[in-house]
Amino acid sequence: MGPLVLAVAYIPLTVLAVPASVLTLGGGYLFGLPVGFVADSIGATVGAGAAFLLGRTIGRPFVVSRLKDYPKFKSVAIAIRRSGFKIVLLLRLVPLLPFNMLNYLLSVTPVSLVEYMLASWLGMMPITLALVYVGTTLKDLSDVTHGWNEFSKSRWAFIIIGLIVSVVLMICVTKVAKSALDKALAENEDIDGVTSSPELPIVAEPPSDLNQPLIIKIDSTEDNHEK
Repeated sequence: MGPLVLAVAYIPLTVLAVPASVLTLGGGYLFGLPVGFVADSIGATVGAGAAFLLGRTIGRPFVVSRLKDYPKFKSVAIAIRRSGFKIVLLLRLVPLLPFNMLNYLLSVTPVSLVEYMLASWLGMMPITLALVYVGTTLKDLSDVTHGWNEFSKSRWAFIIIGLIVSVVLMICVTKVAKSALDKALAENEDIDGVTSSPELPIVAEPPSDLNQPLIIKIDSTEDNHEK
């Protein structure tokens, strides 16, 4: 039941916007690479989905009140209207916005729950795998320190090479994702008149109007009513 408990523990931490890196490391330390990775990946994705649903429902007033603190989110929200899955995936790979608030910020955009969950799951895999691997390595080192296990030279070489490869891959993935995200956001900055559109999925009014509900989707038959 340990991996299940670990996965469930992600939900309250993610909803409360508390960093869950310790849980990810713990998954590798306690259960090893395969099981720890699966438990952490599922837990992180379910937790992100819970925060997303909370922000889209009863937590929307809170999210709206915080939008003014994240000016970069405006270009992100515009881009998501055109490429929701792609932008969410890239945001998971690039720390453009605070990771723990990202779940709530994305909840007020038009991205669907299915696209959000799938993109989040795929986008969080690299960092999850890297942290689980580090946790597994810490467990191995702990065993050696306490005399519970002995490492051969080849085992030490494998651990060191694995850590180096993990760091290099994370750097490369982040750079590629950042380049793609910057390009996608730049393309959407040239949309004429988008900031004046009533369908813009962010709050552009003064602070006194921050409690007004956001328009997530507008059907053509309801356009006049929403205006």
